[in-house]
Formats: sequence, C-alpha cells, structure tokens
Amino acid sequence: MGKINGCLKCIFIFYNVLFVVIGSGMIFLVAQLTLLFSSFGIQLSSFGMPSIGWFWLFAFGVLGVSFLGIFAACCEKDIAIKIFAGLVGTGMIIMIICGITVVVRRNQLKAAFLSTSSELVQPYMEVPGIRHMLDALQKHFECCGIGSVEDWGNKIPNSCECTSDATNCKHRPQGKGGPEKIYAKACGERVFGFLDYIFRMIINFFFAFVVTALLALLMTICMIRQVKCNNADESIAMEDK
Repeated sequence: MGKINGCLKCIFIFYNVLFVVIGSGMIFLVAQLTLLFSSFGIQLSSFGMPSIGWFWLFAFGVLGVSFLGIFAACCEKDIAIKIFAGLVGTGMIIMIICGITVVVRRNQLKAAFLSTSSELVQPYMEVPGIRHMLDALQKHFECCGIGSVEDWGNKIPNSCECTSDATNCKHRPQGKGGPEKIYAKACGERVFGFLDYIFRMIINFFFAFVVTALLALLMTICMIRQVKCNNADESIAMEDK
C-alpha cells in the first residue's frame, strides 16, 4: 500500500509533468529572447537586470526540479520529497525578490524614458545596443531621440532626417551637426513600450511562479506528513509483532 494518498499523488505528478512542459517552453522562450536582444546588441545587465545566462539557468532549473518532483512522488522517499520542498521554497523566495526588483527597475526606466531631461537618458544612450535600436526605430516611427533631440549631443544621426510632411518636421538646432530637417517628436514612448512589453512578461512570470510554487509547497508538506504517519504506523506494527 502506498504511503501517499493516491489522489494527491496523481495531482502532484500531473502538476510536475505540467511544469516539465512549461520548463521546455521557457527554454524556447529564453532562446527567442536571446536572439532578440542579440540582434540589437543589448545586454539585460544594462538595465540593472540579471544577464540572460541566469534565465537559461532558471529554465533548466524548473525542468530539473519538476523531474525531481515526479521521482519523489513515485518512489515516496521522505528525503527526496524534502529536497524537492527545499528547492521549491528557495525558488519561491528568489522569485519574490526578483519580481520586486524588476518592478522597481521598470519604474525607474519609465521615469527616465518618458522624461524630457537628457541627464536621465544619457546613461542609456551610452549603451551601443540601445543606440542601434533607437536608430532603427527613429526611421520607422518618425521620431528623434528618447526624450528630445538633445539626447544625441552635437551629432544628430541621419535616421532623424525628416522627409515627410512639415507637421512632424523641425529645423536642426543651431550648433549641431546632422540633417537640416529632423523629426519633431521624441521616441521615448515607443522605446519604453518595446521594453515595457518584455518587463511585463518577466514580472507576470515571476509572480505566477510564486503562486504555483506555493501550491506545490503545500502539496509537498501534505505528502511529507503522510509519509511520516505511514512510517510511524509501520514502526508500531513491527514492534507489536
């Protein structure tokens, strides 16, 4: 007779199989993000976030812990279930910290990118990937600079050149090099919108993981108690014999 309730065991195994699928999907998603950021030459560390390598580690970690959960439930070994519980609890705490950190960083980026102050924007303009991305977005969205044209300093790039209708054009500021006519609108909202989509996806994932990890931890605690009770009953039965 099994030590763990059959219904709980089936739910727990299904839960972990689901996370094996999610972990595999995460590996694919991280691969896509790696290609996306590589195409722009952007490093997540430039925004005060962990490097993409940590996301690879986490994706494979979810996959590994899920396999451990399936093994622990099938073999019903107390030590395996406790190791699983410890890893899930540690991961939950880390995800809470990471989620809060990303939220704070997102708000800081929003303040910088939607501000007209060049002083707030300048640190990001020094990142080659952001400059390359902005250069590409300026032509597509017909805008110039993040907060204003002043973000480019004394040399305005050709991607700021305005060749469309006069309503979105203005003359180049005096003392600056570059095209004679440039786009009047700034790109802050467009650039932040692109980054905000990624930030929101990461934040939602972190906090969704916290909730699911908590459910897994509660099921694991129930399983540990059932294994202990069954072990105690077996010991009493052996003593009676």
